Amino acid sequence: MFSFFENGSNGQNLTPAVLAAALSACATETVLLNSERVEKRFGNYGIDVLASEAGLRRSSLYSMRNNTRICRTYAVVRFTDDPDMSYGAEHAKVLAGNSLGEVFKARSWSIHKQTLHIGSLDVGGLNAGETRTGICGLMLLSDQCTLALHAYQLLLIRSKQVFEYATIVEAHHPDYLHESDLLEIYRYDHSDNMSVADLADLADLIMNPGGFGD
Repeated sequence: MFSFFENGSNGQNLTPAVLAAALSACATETVLLNSERVEKRFGNYGIDVLASEAGLRRSSLYSMRNNTRICRTYAVVRFTDDPDMSYGAEHAKVLAGNSLGEVFKARSWSIHKQTLHIGSLDVGGLNAGETRTGICGLMLLSDQCTLALHAYQLLLIRSKQVFEYATIVEAHHPDYLHESDLLEIYRYDHSDNMSVADLADLADLIMNPGGFGD
């Protein structure tokens, strides 16, 4: 298993600095949900759950164009090992395939993304004869291009309580978001850069649709 996911924690183990940042963000942030941003940009959105097993999920946040689904954000999610019962009903809806952000927003939860990494990933495009199950196929990318990457802890906030809900890695379609866009939207401390090995594992996690690894 990608070591990035193995370093997750549950809500009560979040550091004081992270808790303070999350509570501050709850009072000041007005960042759009990813689904809201896709709908605003492309006029519609939908979600496909591509794979799900034991607290792990791959999904495609897509928009429709000419009756064709185009993945705008490819996400790999590692849910916390010990979900709190205070959001059990919402978690069940998410596992059923609903938009994570929309579900929690509708139930009056605030969401904060504690950024762990922002970067880019070069991909070669879909070759002739390849299936559409990989990220290039889902995004309809036929030429070499660069995808923006965002890795973060997703924190839930309500009544001054903060819970870590999931650790998420996202790759964004080049027509949707670039690395520079992510740096404008989210706070990111470059002093905490990931190791070369972890970055390689992150790229493999995104590019390998066959499973979650060992």
